[in-house]
Amino acid sequence: MQAKKRYLLLFSCCAFLSFGYFGYHHFKMQRQSKWYEHLSSYSEDSDVVHDEDISPSPRLRHRRTSRENDDTSANKECRMEMCFDFTLCEKGFKVYVYPVDDNAAPSSNYMKVLNAIQDSNYYTSDPSQACIFVLSLDTLDRDTLSKDYIRNMPHRIQRLPLWNGGQNHIIFNLYSGTFPDYNEDLGFDVGKAILAKASISYENFRSGFDISLPLFHKTHPERGGDDGYLESNKFPGTKKYLLSFKGKRYVYGIGSETRNSLYHLHNERDIVLLTTCKHGDSWKEYKDERCDHDNAEYDRYDYEVLMRNSTFCLVPRGRRLGSFRFLEVLQAGCIPVLLANGWELPFSEVIDWSQSTIGADERLLLQVPDMVRSINASQMLHMRQQTQLMWNQYFSSVQKIVHSTLEIVADRVRRHRSRPLSVWNSSPGALAINLTFSDYLPHFPFYLTSLGTTPSARYTAVISVSHGGTGAIHTSPLYKLVKNIARSKFVERIVVVWSSNQAAPTESRLPGGSVPVHVVVSTDRSTSARHSPHPLITTDAVFSLDEDVSLTTDELDFAFTVWRTFPDRIVGYPARSHHWDDSKAGWSYTSRWTNSYSLVLTGAAVYHRYWQHVYTHQSPSGLLSTVKTTSNCDDILMNFLVSAITRRPPIKLTQRKQYKDNTSEARWIWTDPTHFHQRTVCMNTFVSLIGHMPLRHSNLRLDPVLFKDKVSMQRKKYRQIEKIGS
Repeated sequence: MQAKKRYLLLFSCCAFLSFGYFGYHHFKMQRQSKWYEHLSSYSEDSDVVHDEDISPSPRLRHRRTSRENDDTSANKECRMEMCFDFTLCEKGFKVYVYPVDDNAAPSSNYMKVLNAIQDSNYYTSDPSQACIFVLSLDTLDRDTLSKDYIRNMPHRIQRLPLWNGGQNHIIFNLYSGTFPDYNEDLGFDVGKAILAKASISYENFRSGFDISLPLFHKTHPERGGDDGYLESNKFPGTKKYLLSFKGKRYVYGIGSETRNSLYHLHNERDIVLLTTCKHGDSWKEYKDERCDHDNAEYDRYDYEVLMRNSTFCLVPRGRRLGSFRFLEVLQAGCIPVLLANGWELPFSEVIDWSQSTIGADERLLLQVPDMVRSINASQMLHMRQQTQLMWNQYFSSVQKIVHSTLEIVADRVRRHRSRPLSVWNSSPGALAINLTFSDYLPHFPFYLTSLGTTPSARYTAVISVSHGGTGAIHTSPLYKLVKNIARSKFVERIVVVWSSNQAAPTESRLPGGSVPVHVVVSTDRSTSARHSPHPLITTDAVFSLDEDVSLTTDELDFAFTVWRTFPDRIVGYPARSHHWDDSKAGWSYTSRWTNSYSLVLTGAAVYHRYWQHVYTHQSPSGLLSTVKTTSNCDDILMNFLVSAITRRPPIKLTQRKQYKDNTSEARWIWTDPTHFHQRTVCMNTFVSLIGHMPLRHSNLRLDPVLFKDKVSMQRKKYRQIEKIGS
């Protein structure tokens, strides 16, 4: 009986505890349900975050929501593995552009995109060789109110025989939707195509598949483009204004409420935030009580001056998430403060924007001043430097924007050989890395120092022979040069590139001694033959020499020793310069001896063998055609290419008044008065094809220690230089 009472008591206690536990949780769930119902009157359903909705990033939450809202469209879930045919890229990463439809001519802006592809090494005119396809139908502006809007796009696209549901296609777009909602609909189904789009939101962005573009003006340069406005000697230093903005605010139609609230932060001292109501034809009908005052204040400041004198610049959303201001601020070297919740930033797959931008929340506008004031001087310096790097390498022209887009896709295709993200976010940038040369970073000249490695300790001498001689070989300048090179303690081998119509000498007749000498008879009779990659060149350093150069062994050794400290530069003896000629409205080439130079001629210079690969395989065809047509200017082109990538000048060594042999000087083309005119023409042609002048002036000259000092010759390492120097 006592046992039965004990079991009954235990059962009652358990029942009471269970009721209390489950009853409490039922009551809690009811309260939460009522709380969610109450909250839903202030928020959209998708804004209420339930426990099961918590994920590592907002983008994953948006992706999950998109799947729940639209399970019918499989293309919304496109990934490279699902919607891309990798087998088409086994022949190489080539891009095919459809022939232009005469009934739907592309806009001038879209022609810049197509030209950037067709003038590049990506392009193929054979669709059977293509990995990527790009429409000639203009898809940049899909605003139905735009004059560039192409109608009947679904019908036009479906008629394309290679469309295949959009697979392996890239569609470029800057504007979508129209007044008043400006949605992201393009007016046709992109299918399995990769969408390269400006102002794209998290919700509609297919991560790892689509590519976010910056919004750029119709006047954006097609190629080249101006550098960022900041110079290295202007760092660090804060600017006159801490934070600035000058732009429109929208008094009617869809627009950013953030812009309408900026006046709360404007103090006319270190924070200058200016808006105007003047936009569109109907603004006066809708203007509010602040418009007149705002318009007057707006007109007091110049936009360019304001940006260049500000440390931080606001980049708020407009009627679309993206804004022209983003690129304008980057170029100005002003740190962007982004106010566009949900905007997928340009090239976010590869660019770490946290190094150069500040992300703010539109809902917390009043916190922005404290946020930017919390950035210390060293952070500001780094961020401003990054704005210039991003602008210069990826955004200064349409060509760079398009090439960056294609290289992102190329890295996805060759995933086992893709560039590290560190390459994209450091100088000289990903576009400078040609993976057909190597996928090992220490093989590139500009990473040797940062990776703590040094270039190989020997060089390959490449002697260019374009004229040859008719006399005895043992008295020729070539014979003397080979003899001097063979005495060098750093030379690996000597390669004589023979482009002359005269018969080439046998290798045994050249005095190489223990140094291997190879005579390569070039089938390419142009002056570019000296810069062609060759299997015999296995050292990092190439010592490029003209056949008539009278360099001594000391000069050869000194040049190579200096180059090992500057492996990304051209290092050598004969220097030249360029200047702008107002009377001719163009660039001029000069050989006048001054304290400034911008070129070092490759007739007596050392450079990394990677530049041979760039010269031969990355130069636009128009540049190489100019060299071939003129039989001249290959050395100028090499300087252009190196300076364009490194953004640095060459290195000039101890200058001598003579570097050619007196006995043969009169025979060479470089003494012809028309030679300089021709090289001036080449220089201007290169500038027009590249889109800007990449050469940089320098006043630096490197001399051997104790050079010309009045001390004993026994104390000098490079004694022959002292004897020859003047």
